[in-house]
Amino acid sequence: MTPADLSRTVLHAVRRAVDEDALRAPVPARVRVERTRPGGSGDYACAVALQLAGPAALPALEVARILRERVAAEPGVGRVEITGPGFLSFTLDAPGESDRAVLAAVRRQGFAYGHGDALRDEVLPFHHAREVRAAVTAQAVRRLLTAQGARVRITCAEAPDPDWARLGVTVDAHGTPLEAPLVPLTEIRPVPAGATAGELLERLGPDAARWGLLRAAGHDRAALGPELLVQGEANPLFRVRYAHARARALTRGAARLGFTAEAGAYSESPAGPAAHGASPAAQAVNAEPTATTAYEAAARPLLDLIADHPGVLLAGARHRAPDRVARQLEAVAHAFFDFHDSCPPLPAGDEKPSAAHRARLALAEAAGTVLAGGLSLLGIRAPEHL
Repeated sequence: MTPADLSRTVLHAVRRAVDEDALRAPVPARVRVERTRPGGSGDYACAVALQLAGPAALPALEVARILRERVAAEPGVGRVEITGPGFLSFTLDAPGESDRAVLAAVRRQGFAYGHGDALRDEVLPFHHAREVRAAVTAQAVRRLLTAQGARVRITCAEAPDPDWARLGVTVDAHGTPLEAPLVPLTEIRPVPAGATAGELLERLGPDAARWGLLRAAGHDRAALGPELLVQGEANPLFRVRYAHARARALTRGAARLGFTAEAGAYSESPAGPAAHGASPAAQAVNAEPTATTAYEAAARPLLDLIADHPGVLLAGARHRAPDRVARQLEAVAHAFFDFHDSCPPLPAGDEKPSAAHRARLALAEAAGTVLAGGLSLLGIRAPEHL
């Protein structure tokens, strides 16, 4: 069960409680679940009971009890606890099951993983000045919002710069509206770039220019120097795209070795329990860690980031903040390389492909898909070769 699945499960429990007249309160548009903080109970928590207590005219603890009864029986939920003044804490079923569900969702949805319809009822007009950073930001905000089901219209104060097209920017109209719009315009006003689109394209090219314009929060100045072109780990854009390219290379390498990804647990070494005739003691030292021990520890940061990705995309859309997506991609790339170095997805030397390699490859492929999908939302290419 992914965080998005859990959110929908809790929302369904609220609807059931209202339909059954156990709660008399308006059903919220969504329920926010968050990963439990260090020292907390369970995997995820939410404050929906505190949110509903006032409208329901019930103590928050009573609302939490009503909802706990309806959530605890849902598939994928192992345990539901009530903590503090009325928080619900959720422990999901065995991590292996939850992890496989996340990886299966990525494989099934592809680059659209994390897209949804949470904003399907929104009609959002935006307006910006004739300035390249505002134009690129507005276009990225449009992509994020439409990925969540919203309808977006963008206007510019003046005729667009012809060079904006090379940065993937389009506007629906320009000039001052003759009539007041039915929905108030939202201004997109980041700190200006201090350069024209043509100047940035000449210095950086379209991908590096877009990353530089979007990576910083709108209230911060964009970093648009030559460091964006450095082919090394110090350049976050290069690291993100290199992680994607490496994930794709792993798939090609696995195909040459005759195996494919499979999101499953494993418990023995890639070479088998009696690898190379080693003694039992040596096998114990060299054996591949099980999915619930060292492998789990190495994979956990990457698995958690992939599971949280839909929530990051939705938050980026709601806050009109493509910089959140850029930072998420940086975190995924960093966790990917840590995982890749600790648990290589391809066998080495005389090793034969095993369940461990297939499981690792599934995670690496999911990371590559998340990186490509996120870059696409920012309007940046994700090449398969670097």
